[in-house]
Amino acid sequence: MTQELRHDVALANRILERLGLSHAFGHASARLPGTNTFLLPTRRSPGLAEADRLLTLDTEGRRVAGDGEPNSEFWIHARIYAARPDVMGVVHAHPPACVCLTQIGEPHRVLHNQGGIFAEGVPEYSRIGLIRSRELGDLVAQTLGGGIAVMMRGHGITTACPDVRSATVAACYLEESAALQLRMLSAAGGDASKLRVYTREEADALRDQVSGNVGKRAWEYFAAVAEATPIGGGQH
Repeated sequence: MTQELRHDVALANRILERLGLSHAFGHASARLPGTNTFLLPTRRSPGLAEADRLLTLDTEGRRVAGDGEPNSEFWIHARIYAARPDVMGVVHAHPPACVCLTQIGEPHRVLHNQGGIFAEGVPEYSRIGLIRSRELGDLVAQTLGGGIAVMMRGHGITTACPDVRSATVAACYLEESAALQLRMLSAAGGDASKLRVYTREEADALRDQVSGNVGKRAWEYFAAVAEATPIGGGQH
């Protein structure tokens, strides 16, 4: 189980880089089942993550096992795991379309099927800067609340799900959704009232897009793309 989880964490990190959600920065983690510890890569590009070089940290920010320094924003992961016993996977990335939405003051809207998983909305963490303290990690966790994603103004996104695979798929969906929203806003001359936003009922019917067979199919595809793409190949 642990070796499989290590493989998934390393692959999740490479997916973030290969699909252009992060380049030199960003990170995915997974909680070790039944513990307050989690696996996180060392301080390097997610595109270079390796299963046998992951660190084990706890929710108080202490390194429990592994050699090397953790990514400087490990507090995002640590404090979300502390606040949310249901969360087993966390992703932090810097997808450009999501960053653009935060900087034009547009909230995320559900405008396509895969966006249905965000039916409850995606809150914004509006404070500028990196999350390099326990206090700031707690603020991110508070902003996330019981949801699965938070946008971070001028910075990126964080997703939190029942496993690292679904957290990774959710991150990919959120960037896809944000990119489509920007294109629709452009086509509508910037008039958000022209967007045909899914109703809550419509969006709720599509909440399974990150789990079950649908989520499995998405992970399989993203993993295959990551394995077939050289580092740097997903930059845009």
